[in-house]
Amino acid sequence: MLTLDLALILSGILALGIGAQWLGWYLKQPSILFLLLIGIIIGPILGLFNPDEALGDLLFPFISLGVAVILFEGSLTLEFHEVKSHGRVVQMLVSVGVLITIIIVSVAAYFLFDMDPKIAILFGALVCVTGPTVIVPILRSLRPNKNISNILRWEGIIIDPIGAIAVVLVYEYIISGGSGDHALLVFGKILLVSILIGLIGAYILAQLFKRHLIPEYLRNVFALAYVLLLFSISNHIEHESGLLTVTILGVALANWPKFEKEDLLDFKESLSLLLISVLFIVLAARLNLDSLMSIGIPSLILLAVVMFVARPISVWTSSIGSRLKFNEKLMISWIGPRGIVAAAISSLFAIKLAEYNLAGTEYLVPLVFVVIIGTVLIQSLTAKPIGNLLKVRETSDNGVLIIGSNPVALKVAQSLKDSGFDVIMAHNNYTNISRARMEGIKTYFGNPVSDHADRHLDLVGFGHLFAMSMDRELNTLCEINYRHAFGKKNIYRLRYNDDKFKNERQDRNEYWQSPWLFGESINYGKLASMIANNAKIKITNITDNYSYEQYRADNKNYVALYMIDKSGSLKIFCSETGENIPRGTKIISLVIEPEDKKKVPNEKPSKTGQKKLKALAEKEKKIDD
Repeated sequence: MLTLDLALILSGILALGIGAQWLGWYLKQPSILFLLLIGIIIGPILGLFNPDEALGDLLFPFISLGVAVILFEGSLTLEFHEVKSHGRVVQMLVSVGVLITIIIVSVAAYFLFDMDPKIAILFGALVCVTGPTVIVPILRSLRPNKNISNILRWEGIIIDPIGAIAVVLVYEYIISGGSGDHALLVFGKILLVSILIGLIGAYILAQLFKRHLIPEYLRNVFALAYVLLLFSISNHIEHESGLLTVTILGVALANWPKFEKEDLLDFKESLSLLLISVLFIVLAARLNLDSLMSIGIPSLILLAVVMFVARPISVWTSSIGSRLKFNEKLMISWIGPRGIVAAAISSLFAIKLAEYNLAGTEYLVPLVFVVIIGTVLIQSLTAKPIGNLLKVRETSDNGVLIIGSNPVALKVAQSLKDSGFDVIMAHNNYTNISRARMEGIKTYFGNPVSDHADRHLDLVGFGHLFAMSMDRELNTLCEINYRHAFGKKNIYRLRYNDDKFKNERQDRNEYWQSPWLFGESINYGKLASMIANNAKIKITNITDNYSYEQYRADNKNYVALYMIDKSGSLKIFCSETGENIPRGTKIISLVIEPEDKKKVPNEKPSKTGQKKLKALAEKEKKIDD
């Protein structure tokens, strides 16, 4: 009966955790907020779940192994060349900015709660880290300009593993004794054991993968077992060195030449998502509300120091000599939510440090939770109004994600880029994607609906999707996959020559049908034929003296692509576009001018054109390895 009850409890927690992840996705808010709130509700508030009683002796190993996997997965994303490639401000934020935050927060915690200096420094290290899981949802809601979104996004990605390393190093120093020759000797042994096992372990795993001694279907689970085994061996050799070992292992593999880590990252991200969903509810359920209430006003003062003192000083110092404007610095200073690393590691360390009797250890978990919930909740709710006040928000999500890399897609992408809109072309044809990249267009080479795309496609500020690939199944998958992110009305599909108008079956599944891009009568063949006949991109202003009706009368061979309204927002011509185009609108069209006009078939190009189109279609369908 006990086993059945425990199974029911664990499966219920897993269901709640995945439900919280879905709620975060659906509401476009950081999921960590819902995970922690659910844990607090079913734990200390309602008393439905007591992790210590339910899990017993399994609680500590579960938390330890879970944190080990999370740290390894995070450190596996730290590529040193990426730190250098994202600008001086990002480099400063993840180095000097981290030190400034740790110092200021540590001093504040020391004086407000009479903490042991070592515990205060550990707390400062814990709350210096933001993270992509909490930053990206806020950015998608805020829609800041490019300067702000790029800095905040890449800071969150890079600082996650760097902050984890800082936290683990401080922790290892504390458990070594913290002072004196003996303590330094113990700390040195921990570092030596961790570095040796981590680097040797990385070399062995890299060689096993490189020499294909591990079959493809075993690689992910083999790596998981390997990481947990090294974690346990390191702890056995030198007490509490395992976390640093797996962190070093991850960083080494992330920077190992030609190490194929993408499939490993996909698996580890799925596993981390599962662990986080359960772990955070368990950790929040262990929270003592009495201890949380007892820190009351001082905890709010500390939260204010984190948000209004440490963060602004860190940002202002890191942006010295940059081209950031005053209002952009203010916006970056305001956005700094704390996330996964702080919540996961603080609870584990609080358990482990309890035996050391250091003043302030009991404050670690409640203070970290106050900072996480406070920063995420306050900044999520206020990001939009503050962005409007500082005038750093984009008027709308004007960016366009184009699925496909054929000549028609390239022509449309060039036009959008020339009009000042962000464009990304995503496809798995290397030759065509390379051609687009040489034209100065942002590209993504790979499957646009893969886990890899989720990690690498920066879609902050993007609000439209053009499904233009000649692979119809890929178009459909992308339409479904991005429907929630962009909204049904902002996803468009280009019609091809053999596409039929909506039939009876399509009418029954109208929810999944996207508007026809550029109009129901426009197809790929017509556009490609026009391009082959030297069609040009033409910009026309609709004014009081020149109406849309006159424009249509003056241009016989044209296709209206999109328009830009008075506010600078992008509007797409599609099968649902009406005839009323307001004055003050700019229309961008593909037009064959009278002097270059040739006979352009409505559906079929010339014989020469047909051969060219057939060759292009075959080339696009061929995927380069």
